[in-house]
Amino acid sequence: MEAELWKLDETSSTNLWLREHAGEKDMVVWTDFQTAGRGCGTNTWESERGLNLLFSMLYHPAALPAPEQFRISMAVALALRDELTRLGLTDITIKWPNDIYWRDSKIAGILIENRLHGALIQSSIIGIGLNVNQEVFLSDAPNPVSMKQITGRSYERESLLRSIVEAMERRLNNSDGLLEEYQQALYRRTGLHPYSDNDGDFEAELVCVKPDGHLVLRDTEGRERSYAFKEVAMKVKR
Repeated sequence: MEAELWKLDETSSTNLWLREHAGEKDMVVWTDFQTAGRGCGTNTWESERGLNLLFSMLYHPAALPAPEQFRISMAVALALRDELTRLGLTDITIKWPNDIYWRDSKIAGILIENRLHGALIQSSIIGIGLNVNQEVFLSDAPNPVSMKQITGRSYERESLLRSIVEAMERRLNNSDGLLEEYQQALYRRTGLHPYSDNDGDFEAELVCVKPDGHLVLRDTEGRERSYAFKEVAMKVKR
């Protein structure tokens, strides 16, 4: 693991901590508890103190053009899937753009904040919440699941964190074939499934994800629809 590792007992948000304290070196900060942990937009992330992995990595890409920033998202999602699969968890997929699913339940979320310098990505803060040892979820999140709920085992968090960060570093430093692997790993990548956009509910099949991250669906009338993040929602079981 090349990134420097910092541990905090508690913080408002590991992403926010990195924004306020990070320098020019790649580093990782993790914590037992976040007082203001969040997902994308206004979503919050439930995590019982000391049971899960809550961490953020500061990453400096090498001359990555801003239009290609989705490569970071794909690399990180695949790295999490790599590590969970290595640990024996089967049926791990990626729900577009970068939630990690076990079957129809969410085991991890990723929040990436990029900083630009001209036409290039200067740095990325990659925030991850992974449900590890929590057994009871009390929030109104529709479908959380933890590693312990799946396998019945408890996990030592720091060694798991180090393995995940090493997997992230490998993926971020070698992006060959990234888009093809990402598309093969997608949740509900075959068949018709329910979606919702500003015009209402519809059923569609997944056609592809473009290199810039846009999701392309084909509805039951054969019409292709292209969406940026947050423009469409996939309906999942509660």
